[in-house]
Amino acid sequence: MSFPTNLYLAALLGSFLLSLAALPLWRAWCIRTGHVDAPGHRKIHDQPIALAGGLAVLTGILLPLLGGVLLLGVGDLTGAGLPEIRHGFARRGLQLVAILGGAVGMVILGWLDDRHELRASVKFTGQVFIALLVAAADVRITLFVENAWFSYAVTVFWILAVVNALNLMDNMNGLCAGLGAIGAGSLGCIAMLHGQYLVGTLCLLVCGALLGFLPFNYPAASAFLGDAGSHLVGFLLGVLAILPDFYSSKYPKMWAVFTPLLILAVPLLDMAWVVWRRWQRGQPFYVGDTTHLSHRMVQRGFSKAQATAAIWALAGACGIAAVWLNR
Repeated sequence: MSFPTNLYLAALLGSFLLSLAALPLWRAWCIRTGHVDAPGHRKIHDQPIALAGGLAVLTGILLPLLGGVLLLGVGDLTGAGLPEIRHGFARRGLQLVAILGGAVGMVILGWLDDRHELRASVKFTGQVFIALLVAAADVRITLFVENAWFSYAVTVFWILAVVNALNLMDNMNGLCAGLGAIGAGSLGCIAMLHGQYLVGTLCLLVCGALLGFLPFNYPAASAFLGDAGSHLVGFLLGVLAILPDFYSSKYPKMWAVFTPLLILAVPLLDMAWVVWRRWQRGQPFYVGDTTHLSHRMVQRGFSKAQATAAIWALAGACGIAAVWLNR
């Protein structure tokens, strides 16, 4: 194999194996420290489940990245470095640091929410702060409008929308993690097709880490993502949807806007539906209920595992369509 195929495979398999190996260690730590989801109201489990998924997924992403940076440094010293990746780091180094810092911040915010059930206003403020830090590192949406204030506002709105959409979709075993893997994989395919090596590699790291967690979460769960994990998944998808260059002179500018919306259509439309229904009932949008697509499918006779698999298939079809349209 040659570059970039070996790089992509190393990213996907490395993050998968590290997440897979890290989960039992984090699960044992969570059980020992009481960081578990106890049975109770609207819960589908009858015994405490470790909230280890977010920590394992973050481990599966950070360790390969750190190893890659160290190997790249050694390669530069020996003359065997990859110029394409060096160029990517030179161009996006600050962005990458901000993204990783934001990922850690989202995990901490979600962990605090798992432990202490933060007020919605506190959690929202934390999300806005992290999104602003990422936008300040020039990870921003412009929508082809040359205005900094507009760019900041749209970027923060987008990141918050995706974070909360994935957080709301974390309502059945495997659902949030599977949607995250499908979304990251789809975005990675588009980045690879456009020759964006660093972005494609980062997408595959996220995809692999989520796939490494899934065996512990679907169909039966011995670990949950928790708010730490769902915040991480939503944040990474929101940011990864900004990084690739979807624009091409062959297509209208609106196509660049449509692509990430198509890839993330399932969680975004589900959130829009749920928020609308709660607003109609005079219920705060952040108060949980059973009006999600997954719940309605179960009410119509699907098992929970079947409902999750069907929603994965729908999201996968959206992702395939987006990749095909960007071929």
